[in-house]
Amino acid sequence: MRARAADAVAAANGAKRWVQRRSAGIVILQAESLARQEWVAHGFSTRAGGASRFENPDARSKQAGLVLNLGFAEWDERARVEENRRRFQKTLGAESMALVAVRQIHSDIIHVIDTAPPQPLRGDALITATPGLLIAVQTADCVPILLADPEYRVVAAVHAGWRGTLKRIAEKTVGRMRMLFGSRPEKILAALGPGIGRCCYEVGPEVAKEFASQFENAREWFDGPYDALASGEDPNPLPWLTMMPPGHQPEPPRVQLDLRAANRAILESAGVAAKNISASDLCTACRTDLLFSHRREKITGRLMAAIGIRLK
Repeated sequence: MRARAADAVAAANGAKRWVQRRSAGIVILQAESLARQEWVAHGFSTRAGGASRFENPDARSKQAGLVLNLGFAEWDERARVEENRRRFQKTLGAESMALVAVRQIHSDIIHVIDTAPPQPLRGDALITATPGLLIAVQTADCVPILLADPEYRVVAAVHAGWRGTLKRIAEKTVGRMRMLFGSRPEKILAALGPGIGRCCYEVGPEVAKEFASQFENAREWFDGPYDALASGEDPNPLPWLTMMPPGHQPEPPRVQLDLRAANRAILESAGVAAKNISASDLCTACRTDLLFSHRREKITGRLMAAIGIRLK
């Protein structure tokens, strides 16, 4: 799996905007734009390596062995997760930094911190300008977003599922950086890590309608009968034509959503320059050999996206 992991990371975006760090079988994906910033420590984890023994009973996955699970899950031992986090930080060259993650709730709540809180904060984004803090979000399909302002040396980590995307959490994080630290959006560097792709992310009419109500250009982010679903049309207006008994009508059609395209557009609307946005092409659901996917595996681990300002 180590060889495949390395190959997959190298293939992301043609290896032009991404680099990898490897240590003792662990493979970390990095955006080249952020890797060039010597003051920044950052990375997106994969499942390669680690100390957690994972055996998924789901036949669709067929993944087993030692993995780098970075989330505290019922199937894993806390000591193993803590060891995985230690290895992750070591691979990033951030062993001396304090790792701070949020208790994610699919919201638009953003916390600005200058010290490690005693307990995880509830929310879905962290911002800091304090050296020595490694702020992080966890994912297993949702889109992790890392932001860095090289002018004022401010960083942010954002968790964007469909609910957070709908609430424009990435745009609000940029706005908070601008308001509190003077960050100029056009100078901010953004990296969107591995997440579930348009190819695998099916959602129902309620999600299509929500996006249509909030974004004028939402049509660009969907495949399938988006127009019909977004308009609120009844997908089965004459149920008697199906010749099926009541309560057995076919399920409404579904559409496929591209969360990374949506968040890229949201960042651009917030003023982040398109040239400063890097997005991984890796789909978590397609690549369960390399990444964790809740939608594909049901029982799975957690990836981590982390960024921080190095201590001098």
